Amino acid sequence: MIPATHPQRRPSAIFLGLVALLLVSGWMTWAGFGNVRVDAFLMVAAGWLVSLCLHEYGHAYLAFRFGDDGVAERGYLTLNPLKYSNVLLSLVLPLVFVLLGGFGLPGGAVWVDHSRIRGRLRNSLISAAGPAMNVVFVIALAVPFWQDLSASRHVDFWSAVAFLCFLQITASVLNLLPMPGLDGYGILEPWLPAHWRRGARMIQPYGILLVFALLWEPRVNALFFGLVDAISGGLGVPQAAIFYGDHLFRFWT
Repeated sequence: MIPATHPQRRPSAIFLGLVALLLVSGWMTWAGFGNVRVDAFLMVAAGWLVSLCLHEYGHAYLAFRFGDDGVAERGYLTLNPLKYSNVLLSLVLPLVFVLLGGFGLPGGAVWVDHSRIRGRLRNSLISAAGPAMNVVFVIALAVPFWQDLSASRHVDFWSAVAFLCFLQITASVLNLLPMPGLDGYGILEPWLPAHWRRGARMIQPYGILLVFALLWEPRVNALFFGLVDAISGGLGVPQAAIFYGDHLFRFWT
């Protein structure tokens, strides 16, 4: 077992830099320092990248605890996004979709050696750990709205928080779909017949892109965002704050 103080298990400088950017841009948005739309953009973008790191860390940490020491050797426990086996899918593509589409496309590129993991339940839990991190993020962002802490003069800050919460909800819902390549399928996969798993592996590399293509269909899009709106509303996150947060985030429009 690699000790917690080992460099392979300590947070990387890149991750700590993202956290610092989140805190500084959050303070700037709160204080109205400089261009508040740029501040809000940096705050949401940094928060989104931090959540991606934590999502992948959730997978890696549980795999490590269940017997795959290789995740530490590959640097997954350092929360360094550049260590992912596919930076394009885990970091670049989700960020691009946030910038262009206004919704959180889940990434995924922590490679786990499942031959080292004993038991179907443990393999399912490893797949569930990533979305669980997103759900924790959602709840943490929604709590201030339950306590009415957002009813203050810091409208820009709380609107950015609301939009970031919205992105986390979209990522959580998308990632839990039972599509090969997404965590929802990963949760079910250990329990499926072998011939089903073999067939699913053929489309697994394209799962995220297939989901994105489906979202272009108006009825699917309406159903998906209707569910997201219902969840955000149920959590007490105001729709008006989400819309205004989206407006602040797109400072170039």
